[in-house]
Amino acid sequence: MEKVLEFLKDAGVYYLATVEGDQPRVRPFGTAVIFDGRLYIQTGKSKDVSKQIHANPKAELCAFKEGKWLRVSAELVEDDRREARKAMLDSYPELRNMYSEDDGNTEVFYLKNAKAVFSSFTAAPEIIEF
Repeated sequence: MEKVLEFLKDAGVYYLATVEGDQPRVRPFGTAVIFDGRLYIQTGKSKDVSKQIHANPKAELCAFKEGKWLRVSAELVEDDRREARKAMLDSYPELRNMYSEDDGNTEVFYLKNAKAVFSSFTAAPEIIEF
């Protein structure tokens, strides 16, 4: 899991894919943190992505850097604990101008049953499950 987090942070931006009905939706994300032994991402409850995750928690994320890419498939599970929201925002203080752990909008999800696949054109894929 730490290797996945390191790749996501080094890439800077990853793309989160969700589903809205039968239509895939992909958008850039940048938050990722390990808290309480789980990998978390963050969004706002007012966003369409939040509604999509609640309707269908299966998602994938993808990142690319230096000729290598990472795909992670997982189920996203909301963690409504204040401590989880605070841990995320403490890791990304620049988000505090838009979010607060107590604003009723900040939402964090951890990845459950995650399968991460590191790939490149020159090496065999490496799979990590967590």
